Amino acid sequence: MTSPYDEEIEDLLALYRKQRAEAVEARRRINEVTGTATAPRQTVKATVNAQGEVTAIEFPTGAYHRMTPKELSEALLTTIRQARANALEAVAEVGSLGLPAGVKITDLVEGRVDATAVLDDEPGMPDSVREYIAGGRPDVRRDGAR
Repeated sequence: MTSPYDEEIEDLLALYRKQRAEAVEARRRINEVTGTATAPRQTVKATVNAQGEVTAIEFPTGAYHRMTPKELSEALLTTIRQARANALEAVAEVGSLGLPAGVKITDLVEGRVDATAVLDDEPGMPDSVREYIAGGRPDVRRDGAR
């Protein structure tokens, strides 16, 4: 025999499964993200993944031969920073990932927002379901008798 509680729980489970599938798809898309930047005069080109890890460094021209070590170092660092910013923008385009209104993925990734401060401690659910979970089905006594 099913009860209204069973239906509400099934609805919540269906919602959870949908949100989980969306999160898995978002993660897959994020894993495909890269960011690339090229320094002025084509001295260096950097590519990073969604986590900001450098995956490629290229020297498209021989211009780096004419640079001092300090200039080359600065060009590398600046280009890598820009590539990371580009990757972060691409991650943000994947979507909000179910974040609360006004919270940007870029703010979470860059540490400007604490996830625990914006996400509820408890999952959203009707009070009747919360009571059901806390105390069991109201038509069944704890000893199993009806």
